[in-house]
Amino acid sequence: MNGIQEINASQLSDMIGNEAESFRLIDVRSTNEMAQGMLPGAEVMPMHLVPLRIEELRQSGKIVFYCRTGARSAQVCAFLQQQGVDQVINLQGGIVDWYRQGYPIEAPEVDAVASAR
Repeated sequence: MNGIQEINASQLSDMIGNEAESFRLIDVRSTNEMAQGMLPGAEVMPMHLVPLRIEELRQSGKIVFYCRTGARSAQVCAFLQQQGVDQVINLQGGIVDWYRQGYPIEAPEVDAVASAR
C-alpha cells in the first residue's frame, strides 16, 4: 500500500530482540483468530476498536500492527495516518508469514482476548 511503512518478519524479530527499541505490537485480528495464537508480547486490539482508541494510539510512539496476512493491519495503518498518527508500521505477510519464517507464536492470555470482545 502507498505511503505505509512496512517491515518483514525478520525485521520485526530484530526489533523485538533489541531492548533499546521501544514500540507497541498490536494484533488487530478478531478474537477468534487470536485464540489460535499470537506473536510474543502482542497486545489485543481487534480492528473495530482502533477508531475508539485513537487518542491512546496517538500518544503511543512507534506501533507495529499485524493481522493474519497484513491486509487489515495495512488498512489500520492507512486509517491512522489519515488521522495524523504517523509512527505506525505494518507487518508484511502478517502472522502467517511470521510463522512460515519459523518465528514463535504463543497462546494468547485468555483474559486479554475476553476483554477485547
